[in-house]
Amino acid sequence: MPGAEPIDLPGGPVGVLLSHGFTGTTQSMRPWAEHLAAAGITVVAPRLPGHGTSLKDMNTTTFSDWYATVEQAFDDLRSRCATVFAMGLSMGGTLVLRLAEERGDQVAGIVVVNASLATERKDAKLLPLLSKVLPSFPGVANDIKKPGVTELAYPKIALKAAYSLQQAWPVVKRDLSRITCPVLVYRSETDHVVEPVSGRELLKGCVHAEERVLYDSYHVATLDNDAPTIFDGSLEFVRTHAPAAAG
Repeated sequence: MPGAEPIDLPGGPVGVLLSHGFTGTTQSMRPWAEHLAAAGITVVAPRLPGHGTSLKDMNTTTFSDWYATVEQAFDDLRSRCATVFAMGLSMGGTLVLRLAEERGDQVAGIVVVNASLATERKDAKLLPLLSKVLPSFPGVANDIKKPGVTELAYPKIALKAAYSLQQAWPVVKRDLSRITCPVLVYRSETDHVVEPVSGRELLKGCVHAEERVLYDSYHVATLDNDAPTIFDGSLEFVRTHAPAAAG
């Protein structure tokens, strides 16, 4: 899809990895990436496997594939930058949480926006069965309050891929206590995709995380009314925890 290309914006010795969400693309990360890059930060945002091409492609990929891409981008940044942060939207937040669990003090800090970790939807219990008999369901894209803004994402959910994400949640939740780096959590008060239970689970498992509530955005907050709040807050977070980015 035009606009779904990977992002690589060279800058200084501090790097930020950005990860887009489930069914989405790097289009939801580009304004954030450009804001950080304008401050002299090196920014990369990979296109996750199966995203930005076709729904059929997505149904052949799993959480392990997406995580491997995030890890590869992180290692690439570490080869170029002295200090590296990781940030993500929705499932992208889930992926960078896992990165912080696995890579310890290699991660200088993480920022997540409406990270997904759980669901209370009753039909989610049917996903193991449905994923075997149906290719897709109606989608979750474009949950944006701001008029005239459209998210570049699939209109449907690839069910096999969705089941893989569902299977990853308990693993990520279990290991939240392993995260030692600073954690900044943005959560939209009104989110029609990720339920409040995800935020509760995150704060319960990662007790040193700081939560900030977004009152004027829906799920895709990086393209919504509160985007400047996220961008400025994440830049302040980087400058606080990486003196080299203070300029």
